[in-house]
Parts: sequence; structure tokens; C-alpha cells
Amino acid sequence: MTMAGRRVLAFAYSTSTPFLNLNQNANLLYILASPRHFSAFSASSSEDGCGPYGDNFHKWHNGGGTFHESACIDSTAVVDVGAVVHSESVVGPNVRIGSGTIVGPSVTIAHSTKIGYNVALSNCCIGDSCVIHNGVCIGQDGFGFYMDGDGNMIKKPQMLNVIMGNNVEIGANTCIDRGSWRDTVIGDNSKIDNLVQIGHNVVIGKSCLLCGQVGIAGSATIGDYVTMGGRVAVRDHVSIISKVRLAAASCVTKDIKEPGDYGGFPAVSIHQWRRQVASRCRLR
Repeated sequence: MTMAGRRVLAFAYSTSTPFLNLNQNANLLYILASPRHFSAFSASSSEDGCGPYGDNFHKWHNGGGTFHESACIDSTAVVDVGAVVHSESVVGPNVRIGSGTIVGPSVTIAHSTKIGYNVALSNCCIGDSCVIHNGVCIGQDGFGFYMDGDGNMIKKPQMLNVIMGNNVEIGANTCIDRGSWRDTVIGDNSKIDNLVQIGHNVVIGKSCLLCGQVGIAGSATIGDYVTMGGRVAVRDHVSIISKVRLAAASCVTKDIKEPGDYGGFPAVSIHQWRRQVASRCRLR
């Protein structure tokens, strides 16, 4: 088994994320158990193993992209011209990677996932049948700093990952930061619109719907079946229970503990918010 394969197996066994257990994510076992499905050669590789693309990089036979020789790529995967798959990454069956996309070291992409143009993936594990649109950035450092005794801004370490479930769709130019004290998690079947910012350590449950320009600050916890209208803001470290709907431009400043509809700044129950709006209108 390759080093990349051992890394994925150890990761799959060690993670506490529910949708990454080996019973539910058989795609990881499929990738690991089927080395015959992976191609680790290219017609354009030179005899010394360096190839025309630099040390240890070669041209992928299906699409013309570039891959590192330590990456595990299924022979059915398409890596378009201009895309690069870096060392120790795992790319599953029927994955499509668009031109200009960078798959960073040790990234895992499960089967049938489609990745658009100019996407940047690092420090992440992507489930099966996901759709990642153009310009998305996943796995970069979160925004975390503190001030030392001399008044200098010191960067907090951002060492963990982004874990994305199955059948997730990420809209264009959305950014999802890697974790610092826990992995950033996107649950199965969640759909995220364009221009959404998800901070480090955020956990989003299954079947959530986030509309354009939503911003979720670090370490927030979102339950299942949560819907957020456009430009909803969620402050750091708050929790939102499952089956909550937030009206557009709402701002969640404290925990939401009861399912239902909410709106306003700060977000309150939808009936209370409507009374507030009506009261303001009468004062004009």
C-alpha cells in the first residue's frame, strides 16, 4: 500500500466525524482496496523519473494535467490541462478536475466528484459525488491571531483539516477554512451558494442550505436541515439547533435552541421580528 493509501486508512479510522466511518464511506475502502484501478505512469515520463514537468511530476494520460508520482489517481479520473495534483493526494474513480485547479499535498477526493476551474484544495477530504464550482478555496488557514505582551499580532496555528461529506455542492468563490482545534466539517447533502465564507472549526450538519454571501464565523456549530437566506451572519462559537430557518440579512449573536423561523439583527423568532418591523414602520 502506498504512503497516501496508509494516510487515508489511518485518517478514516481515527476521525470522529460520523459520515467518515468506514461503513458509510465505502468509497474510501474502494480506493484503498483497488490499487489496480490506479495509474502511476505516463507516456510522457522520462526514464530518469523526472519527466518534462519538473522533478517527480508527470503528465496525466486522461486530460493532460500534471500529477506527482506519489499521488494515487484512479485511471478513470480526468485531470484537465493546467490542473496539478500534488504529492500523496488520492483521487478516486470518475473524478473530474478542471483546468487551473490545484489539488494540494495529501488531499483526498472520493469518487464521482466534479471540480471546476481554478479551484484550490488543501488540507481537506472531499466525499463522493460532490460538485465544487469555479474559484472555490478549501483548506486554507483560518483567521486567527492574538496579541502578545509587546503588542504584536501573532498568528495562531491552523493545523487541522476540512472534512466534506457526500453529495455536497459548493458555489463559486466560496471559501472554507481549515480547523485549528477541531476539523471544519460540512455534512452530507448540504448545498452552499456562491461567495460564502465558512470560518475555521465550523461544523455544519447534513442537508443544510446556505444562500449567497452567508458568513459563518469560527467555531460555530450548525445542526441538520438549517436554511440561511442571503447575507445571514453567524457570530463565532454559537450553536444553532437543527431545523432552523433564518431570513435574509439576519445576524445570529447567541445560541438558537428551538427549531423554527428567525430573522432580524439580532436574530429573534420570526413573529417577534415582524412585530419589530411593523412597529418601526408606524413610527415613521
